[in-house]
Amino acid sequence: MQLAKRIEPLRNNVFADMDRAKAQAQREGREIIDLSLGSSDLPAPDCAIAAIQAALEDPHTHGYTLFHSTQAFRQAAAQWYEQKYGLPVDPETEVLPLIGCQEGTAHLPLAVLNPGDIALLLDPGYPSHTGGIHLAGGKIYTLPLRAENHFLPDLSAIPAPILAQSRLMVLSYPHNPTTAIAPLSFFQAAVAFCQQHNIVLVHDFPYADLVFSGTPAAPSLLQADPNKTVSLELFTFSKSYNMGGFRIAYAIGNAELIGALRQVKAVVDFNQYRGIMQGAIAALQSDPTIVQQTVNTFQTRRDTFVQALGGIGWDVPTPPATMYIWAQLPAPWRERSIEFCCELVAKTGVAASPGAGFGKMGEGYVRFALVHEPDVLKKAVARIAEFLGQF
Repeated sequence: MQLAKRIEPLRNNVFADMDRAKAQAQREGREIIDLSLGSSDLPAPDCAIAAIQAALEDPHTHGYTLFHSTQAFRQAAAQWYEQKYGLPVDPETEVLPLIGCQEGTAHLPLAVLNPGDIALLLDPGYPSHTGGIHLAGGKIYTLPLRAENHFLPDLSAIPAPILAQSRLMVLSYPHNPTTAIAPLSFFQAAVAFCQQHNIVLVHDFPYADLVFSGTPAAPSLLQADPNKTVSLELFTFSKSYNMGGFRIAYAIGNAELIGALRQVKAVVDFNQYRGIMQGAIAALQSDPTIVQQTVNTFQTRRDTFVQALGGIGWDVPTPPATMYIWAQLPAPWRERSIEFCCELVAKTGVAASPGAGFGKMGEGYVRFALVHEPDVLKKAVARIAEFLGQF
């Protein structure tokens, strides 16, 4: 069978390889401690579950969810942004429900890129950001992130010929996988840069709330572009409200971009189930301490894991945000992150994500997701110590 050439760049997936390695280790009798996937193990808020359960009993929620049916959700999202960031938002033209942020980053390139146009992506960065670019026939130019630059890209280093063809830039802070936070001044500079070069600026913002004590709150891109001239921000319920499996998110920002993304979605889906939207509304309108409890849980896990790694001689920076540890590999493994993770899970059952899976600049690092209780995290580090002691 002859398949479309556009899917060829989608075939290589380090994380699919890691999934196979986990499955093999499990078949061989290993107890798996999976720190490779950033899927929260915490429950969704009770208020969200109750709202979804109530909706199930209402047959009016069982049909297609067209745009008008999402009005209450869009209004709740706009109100949440206004309260949190002090930004006026029009729920009719500046908010669009998404079936997860990943859907947004996959579909938006179809709305803004012509074949051959360039998208500017972070390296390392979230792997799914590349998929939509390939499907749209676009080209990718990566912006290297280095520790000495606080994992922020140097926009001034982008060559002029690249800028002439660039139509889209995707940022994401707090950043997965490096855990870095971008200050408002960086976003202001990025907005001015994109205005100057006529580039659409998208901010994938799943870790908006997962910022730990002692660190300033993560700014919204729209605070740097309050008139929404070039900007679109994506927010998901997967992290703040532990609703990853419910696949609910939204885009918020420039009305023309919202309209274009809505056109693409109109030929792909009929939006998320209305009952899940009602659960998301309940979450947005819930007591903020619900989110703070989640943040506190991941901060405790962060401290436990960093301290445990330090205890075996593997010193790593303390992340200011997200649910990850971004650790530079010990010298023997510095350029072999995939091999390290495959060997680690095969011999110990501890699964992690190789830095190379996030891009060329990720090589030499490994990402651990803090998705288990502290005792399990300590057990994982003990196994890692045993593994490292073999080399």
